[in-house]
Order: sequence, then C-alpha cells, then structure tokens
Amino acid sequence: MSDTLSPDVSPPPTTGASPDGSGGAAGRRSQAASRAGTVAVAVLLLLVLPFYVSSFWLQTGLFAMAAVIGAIGLNLLSGTTGQLSLGHAFFLAVGAYGYVWLAADPSGTGSAHLYGLGLPPLLALVLAVVLAGVAGGLFSPISGRLRGMYLGIATLALVFLGHHMMLNARDITGGFNGRSVPALEIFGFSFSDTSPDGLAVLGVPFGGLERLWYFGLVLVAVAWLAARNLVRGRPGRALAAVRDSEVAAAVMGVPLSRYRASAFIVSSMYAGAAGALLALVFKRVVPDHFGLLLSIDYLAMIVIGGLGSVGGAVAGAVFVTLIPHLLTKYADHLPLLTAPGTAGSGVTPGDAARYLYGAAIVLVLVFAPGGLAGLAHRRPRRTGDGARRNRRFPLRTRTTSDPQGVEGATPKEHTP
Repeated sequence: MSDTLSPDVSPPPTTGASPDGSGGAAGRRSQAASRAGTVAVAVLLLLVLPFYVSSFWLQTGLFAMAAVIGAIGLNLLSGTTGQLSLGHAFFLAVGAYGYVWLAADPSGTGSAHLYGLGLPPLLALVLAVVLAGVAGGLFSPISGRLRGMYLGIATLALVFLGHHMMLNARDITGGFNGRSVPALEIFGFSFSDTSPDGLAVLGVPFGGLERLWYFGLVLVAVAWLAARNLVRGRPGRALAAVRDSEVAAAVMGVPLSRYRASAFIVSSMYAGAAGALLALVFKRVVPDHFGLLLSIDYLAMIVIGGLGSVGGAVAGAVFVTLIPHLLTKYADHLPLLTAPGTAGSGVTPGDAARYLYGAAIVLVLVFAPGGLAGLAHRRPRRTGDGARRNRRFPLRTRTTSDPQGVEGATPKEHTP
C-alpha cells in the first residue's frame, strides 16, 4: 500500500536543493553575493568617513588599521602555523624606529646627535618593513627549532632586549624621550598637517590624518589580500599541516623548520608595516610604546577574533583597539571610571580596558573557542523555509499499514 502522510504532520520543508546539486550551488552563489555586498558597503563607509568624522575618530581608526595589519601577521604565525610569539612588539619597534632612522636627516650635535639616512619616505617605509623581516630572519634559526611555550619564552626575551636597545642606542632612537617621525611623502604628495598645498575635497580640508586614512586603507587591503592568498594557497596548507600534526606534515614532505622560519619572517614583516604606520600616526616614537603589554594586546586580538582566521584577526584588532579609546573619551559619562588626569577612586580607562580584554578572552575560550570568526560561521543557515525547524524536530512519517510510524517501531516488528 502506498505511503501517505498522516494528517497531523506538516509536509516536508522545501530545501531549495535539487537532486543534481544546482540548488546548493545557487545557495552558495547567494551567500557569496551577500558577502560581497557587505564588503562593498563596508568599503564605501570607510571611504566616506573622513568627510564626516572628527580627528579623534580618524586617529582611532588609524590605530585600528595598524593593529589589523599586525594582528594578521601574528595570526599567520600563531593561528595558522601554531607558533606562540610574545615578541611581536619588538618587530613593531623595528619597523617604527627603522622608518625614522631611514627617513630622518641627521640632526643635533655632540651627545644630542641623531643619525639618519635621509632617504625618500616611501623608500624608507618599504625598507623598514624589509628590516623587520631581516630581524625575523636572524631569529629564524631559533623559531624554526622551538615551538610552544619554549618559543614564547624565547620571543619574550626579544621584547626586553629591544627595550634595552631603544633606551641606550640614543644616536638612533633618541633614548627615553624618543624621536620625532618624518612625515610621509609620496612623489611630492605630503601626508603632513603642515603641508602648504591646502588640499580640500568637496569643501572638506584634507590634512595629515585624512590623507593617512586612505594610505592606511591601502596598507590594510594589501595585507588582507596577501594573507588570504597565502592561507588558501599551497604554503597555507603546509603551515596548517605543521600546526595540526608535525609527524603527518613531515611524512608528506613538508620541511618543518623552513616553514616555521618562513612564517616567523612573514609575521615580522607584517609587524614592521604596522609599526611604521603607528609611527606616522603617533608622530613621535618612544620606547614605552613597544613594551610587553603591546605583545599581550596582540595576543588578545587574535584569540578574541579567532585563531587561524584573517577576518577574525581584523575583528579582534578593531575590538581591542577601540575599547580603550572609547572608554577614555566617554569616561566622564560611565560609572566606576575616572577620566585621565583627574582625581578619583574609580578605575582608569586603561585598566578597565584590560579587564574587558581578560573577560572577553575567558568567555571566548569557554563558550566560543573559534572566537568572533567562529561565532559568525556558527549562525544557522537556512536553505529553505522551516529548514532550521526541521533540523531540530525531524519529520515523522507514518503509513496506513503501520499506524505507529517507523520511528516508534522496534526492529523485531519489521522482521519479515
């Protein structure tokens, strides 16, 4: 007798997928189009922001861009390759001070003399990134052989070594008081606030921050695309194999030490680019900018955002960067906070931000090990009306010859 649905059971939901898989392909195309639309809207908003926001938001956004570049680099090392690094701040310092030394002209006399090569700023920026990569290459014999906590302790030594050098190599770094940063200039176009060209777009004056905003967007786009191509290509698969199982990777012919060292060099170059952009925004670099807390902040970025995810690194970097700036700006309007420079018994915005980082890391590790990126991918996907309901409450069919239904029957009842 033919099978029929019982009157109390709703008909099967439409899944939108045909037997030949064309429905699934259409769903994937729809998701890709949705993502492309979201990215296009985000890019458009970023392009028009300098016309509407104040210098505070532009500077905060530039700090976030520098953090995004550095976090992407650290995620390639720690998330994709599985190598712990606590020395990321050292390579940011190499990029920042390297740019200053390469672009600045010699100045001062006697004990106050400061060295500089006076190179074109754009060339100095590129060479600063290369210099950070060279520093990572010098450390690569160690990074290629150590892993886990041992590598973390070894890279931690770089932070203390770098801080000592920044304080004592006064002819290059300026010592405790630091050194002013030469303005960026590309083919005669200056990114300085003191530029006499008086550039205005649609009636909006474009000073140094507005110009650096678009330069930072270009750097972020290049860093994003390079990382995505690396992760999705053969090198990325090899790095993931090293992370997941060194024995299996070695059996497949992956040279472990070489790939670990290469990942460390690439991560160092990303950090160098981030440090150079930070220097351009700060306009003065001092040793205290590049301490151990900065390395911990970058670890918080990739853990909160999601290890191994380029998009997660971006989200984590924006979160960790914006929190202290927002708390500082609105400290007078938030309970339990004390505004910087004022007397009070409340918590400073910097300390409050670190409490929030810690709480966010604990919550991520307990409830969302994949970070913000994992939460985004975990959202239920509807392939048709009622698909989510159908997954939670499977359809029960009954036949006229079997009133109890197949699910309620025992194997013996179906034995011929």
